[in-house]
Amino acid sequence: MRSSRLLGLLASIGIASISKAVCSSNGDLRSRLSAGATISHDASTAPRWSEFHAPQPGTIVTVATEGDVEATVQYCLEKNIPFLAQNGGHGWSGAFHLGQNGLLINLRGLNNTSFSADKTQARIGGGAIIEEVIAQAYDNDVQVLTGNCNCVGALGAGLGGGYGNLMGLYGFMVDNYLSFNVVLANGSLVTVTPEQEDLWWALRGAGPNFGIVTSAVMKSTPLPRTQNTAWTGGLFFTEDKLEQVVQGIEDLKLESHMNIFLYFLTTGAPDFTPTILVTVFYYGTEAEGRAAFKSILDIGPYDDTTAVLPQNQWNAGADGFCTKGERKPTYSSGFNHFVPSTWRQIWNSFTDFLKNPNTGSTTVVVECYSLDKAQSFPSDSASFANRDIRFNGFVITWYPDASLDSTAEAFGSNVRDLLRENDGLSANRTYVNFAFGDETNEVVYYSSTPRLQQLKRKYDPKNVFNQWFDL
Repeated sequence: MRSSRLLGLLASIGIASISKAVCSSNGDLRSRLSAGATISHDASTAPRWSEFHAPQPGTIVTVATEGDVEATVQYCLEKNIPFLAQNGGHGWSGAFHLGQNGLLINLRGLNNTSFSADKTQARIGGGAIIEEVIAQAYDNDVQVLTGNCNCVGALGAGLGGGYGNLMGLYGFMVDNYLSFNVVLANGSLVTVTPEQEDLWWALRGAGPNFGIVTSAVMKSTPLPRTQNTAWTGGLFFTEDKLEQVVQGIEDLKLESHMNIFLYFLTTGAPDFTPTILVTVFYYGTEAEGRAAFKSILDIGPYDDTTAVLPQNQWNAGADGFCTKGERKPTYSSGFNHFVPSTWRQIWNSFTDFLKNPNTGSTTVVVECYSLDKAQSFPSDSASFANRDIRFNGFVITWYPDASLDSTAEAFGSNVRDLLRENDGLSANRTYVNFAFGDETNEVVYYSSTPRLQQLKRKYDPKNVFNQWFDL
């Protein structure tokens, strides 16, 4: 009893010492920041999408300028304080290890988007989320390539590679950047362009390992909002048509204006009945879209929610995934072939997991895009190395109670194993933005790994940026 009390006392002293050290440093850090920046010791000021293995910083600095990011990084380097930057807080990797002695740089204050006079370039702040970028572009009669989830950080989605509805027309987001403002491991804020060949290559696919991108300039297209529409929405199928749906997606040729997603999910409260959802996207008219997806429509959905929508509404159907909090360990893998029998096993595993309490938001997802434009860029033009992957599948296990962690991890790991079972690839491959956190560098960075590791030693020799699939 005495030993346990002593350990508790020592632990409380240690925590108090850390808190005292952090608090005593507030004045020094505060003096370096702009008037609009804030310092907090309440992690709820920068919530995470998932509480599973989430960072637990003792200090949160919400920046107001790019210079604030530079000043905060310099301060952390001087004081030997571990740090992490976040915007939307949706990075779901379980590999984060930032604790109470660490500092989180909240980028949300940098939520600005602007356009060049001819509307061919967009400058996107490191705190802008996808919904904000789309809204600004749409209101200014501009089309810009973004990810498909409104609440995700726009640049965070892009720096890993950057899939999006319009990539069949423009390629990946890494193919559309023109420059980055980035705080490097030495604490300097610099502009990186294609002239800085090594850093330019590394940032486009492994950005968080090399710096904090505070803003980026990317290509955009002037386009009247009346022309910026697509036919998109949901097709719901009963589970007896699962094999037909899977084979139909496997056989479908995705042209440049198309993408298709597969979901295993539930109908929600109160019944949480498992069902199959296919979302279709066609950048064009409804007639053209229905013709392009005829083979899927002919399977016979029991509900069709498709419509012609403007770009600022394309992502609305996925807004349910934006809810923050609770636990969401997520497992993923890339694959090149849909095998119906494998997907029957995944369905059975999914429905079994739903028997656990409060798991009705759990979802299995597969994203499928047209890759012709993306593959027209050289495979080694960026550190992102997954241009040859047809499909990205992942399972979001979603529940509130930490006591279910081991069950959820076993389920998620099993689904990932099934995704890999007949993937048609020579090695395991996972898109870094979807990875669970236990993957090796070779799984998430593939052929780019050796060069990335070499550049890491050059640009971050002290491994300052070590929270994201550490190189």
